[in-house]
Amino acid sequence: MTILQADRRRNPYPYTWEIPIGILTGWLLLAGLGIQAGRTLANATAGAGWAWPTGRTLYTSLPAILAGNPTAGLTLAGGAANPASLQAWLIATQLVILAGCTTALVWAGRRWGPGRMKGMASPAEAEQVLGLTRLRRNAPLIRPDLHPATTSRRRPS
Repeated sequence: MTILQADRRRNPYPYTWEIPIGILTGWLLLAGLGIQAGRTLANATAGAGWAWPTGRTLYTSLPAILAGNPTAGLTLAGGAANPASLQAWLIATQLVILAGCTTALVWAGRRWGPGRMKGMASPAEAEQVLGLTRLRRNAPLIRPDLHPATTSRRRPS
């Protein structure tokens, strides 16, 4: 076990409340925007066109939308979606947002979380130490039988 991995097990990063609250706030913002996007997609597929609420109605219309009103906070020229298609679109958009958030959290946890690998080299550092450039430069030292140190080969006399 390397020293860096042993240190990770003995001295964990202290958890604080800021990161979970930030994640929850971001998810709530995305969920609210997802509700509006789902309503907009439901209305667009019903033939009412693409309509997005403005100003305060962006969030004040959320309870009415969740209750099944597809025109809350909007002025539509055409007909609106029915409540069943509205609910279907809301569920679909929320599932897409949930999948995206889950994927982002798993990626961030592997990248910056407490279980990440510490002390890893960057790709440029790994190429410098282990890459083809170094192997070709040191070829005479590694395989002197295939790559002589001088450019002209000696011929037996």
